[in-house]
Amino acid sequence: MPYFDAASSLPLHPVARQALLAALDEGWADPTRLHREGRRARLLLDAAREAASEAVGCRPDELVFTPSGTRSLHTGIAGALAGRRRAGRALVVSAVEHSAVLHAAEAHEAGGGTVVRVPVDRTGRVEAAAFGAALRESRSPEGGTALACLQSANHEVGTEQPVEEVAEACAGAGVPLLVDAAQSLAWGPVPGRWSLLAASAHKWGGPGGVGLLAVRKGVRFAPPPPADERESGRSPGFADLPAIVAAAASLRAVRAEADAEAARLRALVDRVRAEVPALVPDVEVVGDPVRRLPHVVTFSCLYVDGEALLHALDRAGFSVSSGSSCTSSTLVPSHVLRAMGVLSEGNVRVSLPPGTAGADVDAFLAVLPEAVREVRDRLRAPAAATGTDTAGTADHGENGGPKAADPGREAALTVDSRGKRCPIPVIELAKVIDRVPVGGTVLLLADDEAARLDVPAWCEMRGHEYLGVRGHAHRVRRTA
Repeated sequence: MPYFDAASSLPLHPVARQALLAALDEGWADPTRLHREGRRARLLLDAAREAASEAVGCRPDELVFTPSGTRSLHTGIAGALAGRRRAGRALVVSAVEHSAVLHAAEAHEAGGGTVVRVPVDRTGRVEAAAFGAALRESRSPEGGTALACLQSANHEVGTEQPVEEVAEACAGAGVPLLVDAAQSLAWGPVPGRWSLLAASAHKWGGPGGVGLLAVRKGVRFAPPPPADERESGRSPGFADLPAIVAAAASLRAVRAEADAEAARLRALVDRVRAEVPALVPDVEVVGDPVRRLPHVVTFSCLYVDGEALLHALDRAGFSVSSGSSCTSSTLVPSHVLRAMGVLSEGNVRVSLPPGTAGADVDAFLAVLPEAVREVRDRLRAPAAATGTDTAGTADHGENGGPKAADPGREAALTVDSRGKRCPIPVIELAKVIDRVPVGGTVLLLADDEAARLDVPAWCEMRGHEYLGVRGHAHRVRRTA
């Protein structure tokens, strides 16, 4: 069964498995002890730290191991904010950071700090100039910016961020930059003058439960209490040494093959990006087409329930993931898709693991159209290629004709889809758009959060004009 969810986690790399088994026998003792077993464990820990720091591009004494990538981010953010509390209480982040960063930002706000969220364009990329401006604008009478955070590449759409340029802007402003390198570290070191870096071993085939945190010399850093003497006081508790050894060994192994594998997977992803819109009508491929991770492609399908599509693909033998609201218990689209302002319906993220065969991609492209068609048929969606299905659920007047909307709202037809969830409101809109003349308007009543993304995206894809939303009322003008 092809596993296409490498951006979430990877199975244990063969080198990691070998290193783990060996370290279970040799690295079980406390590396802080002076006896023979402790010294042997210390040698293993030092070797792992040296290998990991070489891959990161920092000094061994600047890197510590933590219980997870999330813990690395939380500790890095809290420690840098505390260490620079005299400089200010502002934290600058991009709008598409991993939830671990955004949760830490919310905690900082709850504690009285300030958070500035830098928007992204439709590809999911921040502008370095906008990020630099946010560093300056966050200054206040209470002080300036204490820390900035920027991912090296986005976990949902694969877009690479201008880390090098942002790092220069941060250096010029005297603000340390923390980089979340979880998605990119397996493919190469992060460029630029970053100050802190976090990553997670299970993203490159290491064991779960191992994270990396690098803090450059000269960065003011105060680890959140309570602390102990282990890992420079930045990650308390007894380290899982066998897992750490396996994580460092697998990082070195994947880096040795990264360039060749990146070129091969990029070619496969290029095929998916090109062929999916040709095979499936009404699809939006999201993320930067060029400045992206080599193994990630994300697309969204109109008139498709995301959870139903994932189940259909799973039954066909393909494991993929999604940022669609339909796959979330909150029924709210992912913060990444919302920040980008792109279609969230039927969102699918395909992230190819190293070693993926071209035949597996061929098989995926072969089953995808039928999987999408099945879900659309089940939802009674309009004909995807034309949007001319005449069945609809518009409100009607006493004579059976279209019910006129309030003249103040300038709508010729009102569709009430309140209480209905993605993708039903857009389906209902598509069913009735041809009932108004060119230049006429439809008022869509929808309280689904996804509609705020999906209705404008539908208008752009179908060639109609989105006139905006007031409360739960979306106005659309037919232009074709």
